[in-house]
Amino acid sequence: MRFVKLLVLSAVLALVASCIGTPLTYHDQNMDFSGVQTVAVLPFTNLSGQRNVEERVRDVFMNMLLATGGVYVLPTGEVARGISRAQATTGGGATPSVEEIQKLGSVLGADAVITGVVKEYGEVRSGTAAANVISISLQLLEVQSGRIVWVGSTTKGGITTKDRLLGGGGQPMNKITEEAVSELIQMLFLG
Repeated sequence: MRFVKLLVLSAVLALVASCIGTPLTYHDQNMDFSGVQTVAVLPFTNLSGQRNVEERVRDVFMNMLLATGGVYVLPTGEVARGISRAQATTGGGATPSVEEIQKLGSVLGADAVITGVVKEYGEVRSGTAAANVISISLQLLEVQSGRIVWVGSTTKGGITTKDRLLGGGGQPMNKITEEAVSELIQMLFLG
């Protein structure tokens, strides 16, 4: 009987942990990330239903990544010209093919390409409680091989127990966006 109680308690704790928004990450153990010096961040895909948020989130990500000093992030205009010259498929949920990644990397002089998806962005409601939430997934593709070498996903914000009991509106959208991006950058560099 005690074993069954422990099993049920473990299952409940696992369920609660999954609801908290535990970040997910994958690092290719065979990849030498020190060789990545120049990165092209492709336009993000927006699945949130909000207009133009993919551009806002991409800008925040690019600025915070550049501020680390760990890599050089190509400017958006240069990336747009490279996409056009390489005739690569981007945005709208389409992932560029291996050949497109290799060609884009060659045209831009990039060591890696980052793609992203904004899955949730904006206010969520539950009963009388409301709060802001963001959910982002990113992947880093090595240009030489065109393969995915890193994936990170996180969710920040949302309605807390405190919001449900005491009211309040959660954190501002810009704050949770910065928190989510910061967490993804830490996952990228710390493995």
